[in-house]
Amino acid sequence: MSDSDGKKTLGLRGGARPGNVKQSFSHGRTKNVVVETKRKRVVVPKPGASKPSGGAAPSGDPSRRPAGISDAEMNRRLKALQAAKAREAEEAERREAEEKARAEERERRRAEQEAKEREQREAEEKARQKAEEEERKQKEAEEAAQRAAAEAAAAKEAPKAKAPAASKPAPAETPRKADREQRQTRGKGRDDGRRSGKLTLNQALSGGEGGRQRSMASMKRKQERARQKAMGGSVEREKVIREVQLPEAIVVSELANRMAERVADVVKSLMNMGMMVTQNQTIDADTAELIIEEFGHKVVRVSDADVEDVISDVEDKDEDLQPRPPVITIMGHVDHGKTSLLDAIRDAKVVAGEAGGITQHIGAYQVQTNDGTTLTFLDTPGHAAFTSMRSRGAQVTDIVVLVVAADDAVMPQTVEAINHAKAAGVPMIVAINKVDKPEANPDKVRTDLLQHEVIVEKMSGEVQDVEVSAITGQGLDDLLEAIALQAEILELKANPNRAAQGAVIEAQLDVGRGPVATVLVQKGTLRQGDIFVVGEQYGKVRALINDKGERVQEAGPSVPVEVLGLNGTPEAGDVLNVTETEAQAREIAEYRAQVAKDKRAAAGAATTLEQLMQKAKEDENVAELPILVKADVQGSAEAIVQAMEKIGNDEVRVRVLHSGVGAITETDIGLAEASGAPVFGFNVRANASARNTANQKGVEIRYYSVIYDLVDDVKAAASGLLSAEIREKFIGYAEIKEVFKVTGVGKVAGCLVTEGVARRSAGVRLLRDNVVIHEGTLKTLKRFKDEVAEVQSGQECGMAFENYDDIRPGDVIEIFEREEVTRTLD
Repeated sequence: MSDSDGKKTLGLRGGARPGNVKQSFSHGRTKNVVVETKRKRVVVPKPGASKPSGGAAPSGDPSRRPAGISDAEMNRRLKALQAAKAREAEEAERREAEEKARAEERERRRAEQEAKEREQREAEEKARQKAEEEERKQKEAEEAAQRAAAEAAAAKEAPKAKAPAASKPAPAETPRKADREQRQTRGKGRDDGRRSGKLTLNQALSGGEGGRQRSMASMKRKQERARQKAMGGSVEREKVIREVQLPEAIVVSELANRMAERVADVVKSLMNMGMMVTQNQTIDADTAELIIEEFGHKVVRVSDADVEDVISDVEDKDEDLQPRPPVITIMGHVDHGKTSLLDAIRDAKVVAGEAGGITQHIGAYQVQTNDGTTLTFLDTPGHAAFTSMRSRGAQVTDIVVLVVAADDAVMPQTVEAINHAKAAGVPMIVAINKVDKPEANPDKVRTDLLQHEVIVEKMSGEVQDVEVSAITGQGLDDLLEAIALQAEILELKANPNRAAQGAVIEAQLDVGRGPVATVLVQKGTLRQGDIFVVGEQYGKVRALINDKGERVQEAGPSVPVEVLGLNGTPEAGDVLNVTETEAQAREIAEYRAQVAKDKRAAAGAATTLEQLMQKAKEDENVAELPILVKADVQGSAEAIVQAMEKIGNDEVRVRVLHSGVGAITETDIGLAEASGAPVFGFNVRANASARNTANQKGVEIRYYSVIYDLVDDVKAAASGLLSAEIREKFIGYAEIKEVFKVTGVGKVAGCLVTEGVARRSAGVRLLRDNVVIHEGTLKTLKRFKDEVAEVQSGQECGMAFENYDDIRPGDVIEIFEREEVTRTLD
């Protein structure tokens, strides 16, 4: 065993000796370290010692072994030495076998990789050779055709040219061969960069390519292009023809996206057509159709209104229809007892809840008669401002009950109610109310109705008439019986097993519940959780509340309910439709809102500059009273706005800057302050921040609960903008007898007051032959030498005009006074 084999000897003792080791660190620092090393002790036989014969132990010669070691210790050391050498031999053999196996594995993998690359190169080479062969054949065919043409031409010109023509292909082979060899040589050098497009682990971890990673699809496309290039050129992909939905207007980038074409190609095509556009510009449908056809796709014209196709009305089958309660609308003039009559039927006190005892909202109630019949009543206001609300009541109703007071007969709103009922094409029942009063005259009511083509049964007509009294209850049963008879004749039916459809009777913004709409269901059944669209709003039914204030899970046909869960306050009269998904409802609501916005913009914009200038000229002399209106419900706000539009004339008008539903907010105060307008609250109040802001900015807030008072106050305020009327009052005449020249004064007329009185403060006109030649004021009025205020009839006086001297004897002076008369709006 040598000292250099790196193996530790066994059982040898030796003292430790110190040594120095120099350590180097990464930042150039070094350090000396003191270490201890143990010296190996090796047993070496002494020179001249003979080997033991016959395998005898070396213990036979005690003089040749190390001092102090016995025979047993010596034999044990020799056995340990032999075992160590045997282990070393085994380790060496095992390491050699493992190294050989690893080398074989490396060789096998290298051979497989080379075989794979060789196969790929052979395939590429075959494809390239095939392409070259096809190209060579094509060139040979072309050359043969050219050669035949050349031979034909040469045969015509001279027979001597045949021999050179025959030897023509020979020199052409050499360039072709050289070209092929060059391509082959160029193809061999391509292997080095063949794998350059692959994404390696190091590249992925290091985030190469400037921190931007290539996607797997990009890598595949790059490999596909390389493969196609190796196969002898790019292969054209098959054109995918798409059906492109084309609205009335579309953005260029969206058009390219729908065609799955590059935006740059679409822009280039538009520029070739002479349209300099960018990808963010909008083009019309006709231009887009030309582009789509140019790119080879199919055009499918769609309209924005197609979103409403999902709520198209479907005719119900006869077997699906079931009887439904009739909807009765009570109409009539103000204070003819409509609500009191309904109270008597309902045994409720609704009038007490209405300000001023008049109905300001459309109320919807259900009444159960004694025989179990269910009736739905709509109580519409009778005031003239609620014409549109009454018209909506007639649109959703089945029967109209026309209430006429027996002591007041037919009035203007009674006539309007008759017209609404006729326009809606619904039958009418006349209820002659207040027959308990002594001055009641029901026959006069029947006679007055003849003037409006309403012929009651008592006058040999077809319209039912019932004499009732809301106070005493007289004739109420007869009225209900007439309603039930009329409903039976109509045979009212509806399909409850379908998507609900209804009309908004009233809408308001409740502080605690948000937007609330009173809906009369006309078809189907409205259930909690349904998604619906109503006008420009949409939502999900969060709760349904009936006319008694109870929460219900569903509402069938002819059932009025309050609907909670809207995203905004709809208009009274909007139609509610249930949709399948919220996305459909949102799309329809957004489309309707955009259409309404475009319509308002088109109505407010002047079409030409001349019209705009003409409107500005007309408005120049018109005084405006701007106001803001906030009401508790949508119908009241609309009625107030319509009433405001009727106030005014050619000189003054009322302009409603903003009308809405809900409490008066700080935003409303800001708008009013900027416009110098008062804020009118109808059954609403301002919140705390709005009140504080109004006090700081000096904005006037007025509260009303009766529409009469609001209209009267606005009319009075608008009347204040009218310029006062100037009226002239003639107070006297004077005749000029003589004209005098006075130094420092000018010409003075000596006059005789012939009629009335002459006052110095009055205005004067100078008449000559009954023609007015001057109008002005007096500079002086004297009686003898004294300045006086007035001169009575029959007396003489001296007069001098202000800045006018052309006076002659015989002229007549007309003396008058002006007075201002305050004007009011009728």
